[in-house]
Amino acid sequence: MVHEHPLAYLLGVEGIALMRAFAGEFDREFVDARLSDIRRLLDDEHLTMAAVEVAEVGTAEGYRIWSATYDGPNAAFDLDEPVVGEILDTLPAGVALDAACGTGRVAASLAARGYRVLGIDSSADMLARARERVPGGEYLVGDLNDLPIPGGAVDVVVCSLALTHVPSLRPVMAEFARVLRPGGHLVISDMHAEGVARGMVPRMYRGDGRPVRIMSHRHSIGDYLRAALAAGLHPRRCEELRATAGPVADDLPPHRIPSPAEVTTPWDQRPWSLPALVPEAARAANGDIPAMVVWHFQASTEPALHLSTRL
Repeated sequence: MVHEHPLAYLLGVEGIALMRAFAGEFDREFVDARLSDIRRLLDDEHLTMAAVEVAEVGTAEGYRIWSATYDGPNAAFDLDEPVVGEILDTLPAGVALDAACGTGRVAASLAARGYRVLGIDSSADMLARARERVPGGEYLVGDLNDLPIPGGAVDVVVCSLALTHVPSLRPVMAEFARVLRPGGHLVISDMHAEGVARGMVPRMYRGDGRPVRIMSHRHSIGDYLRAALAAGLHPRRCEELRATAGPVADDLPPHRIPSPAEVTTPWDQRPWSLPALVPEAARAANGDIPAMVVWHFQASTEPALHLSTRL
């Protein structure tokens, strides 16, 4: 179980802001305001009583729950789609694997660009929705660590918002390299490690109303590079994407800090709603932090011994 305490989150944001002030980015007035904020937060009885115990679930269960609402508004989609689309527009159409395809968001984009689409996901519920969305594709239940397709079968692999859920990148990167033809391309978009560290992970309610979140892991830029290079994949592009919208609620009047009761419920709006309580600290702590990362790798043009690349 994860003990999610909004007060702990807010004090963490204030702490990051104070560390940046300590490094010389802000003045004494800023520091005094942060200390005043901390006293205000600690004295708020609503915050001290707002902790929630949250179960972490695997991707199969989590995405089964999420499948019904996954295609609703999602800021991550708005952030990664232009960059991923720009990369795909430079590549010749062929056979594409949408790895962890979900409800077919990327599969639809690939099909529109003329690709023959293979979709693989661990969630049968997600695949059912992908089949409805892109009926011309071929869909299989499978695991990223052991893709159910032969070596050298695809020209492009796209994997979106999935690798944050795997504990180790190396086995997955080795599988991507195995199924790519020589010279093939891998395009990845995912939550940035900084976002995961700030609790920006998928969360939802079980049917009985209990809160759960999908287990997520932080992978640094170096982790991606080491795993890709070990699999014979060479970097062509890396973009660390920053959200254009601020973390403070847009529907609040200017300069008004909401009450904790306004932003600590419902639970599934955390942590995105919480920075509204400490807007100045949130801008200092989170304003230039990347939310997502997009990678473009290319496989070697030399044929690989596919059987030997499995880990």
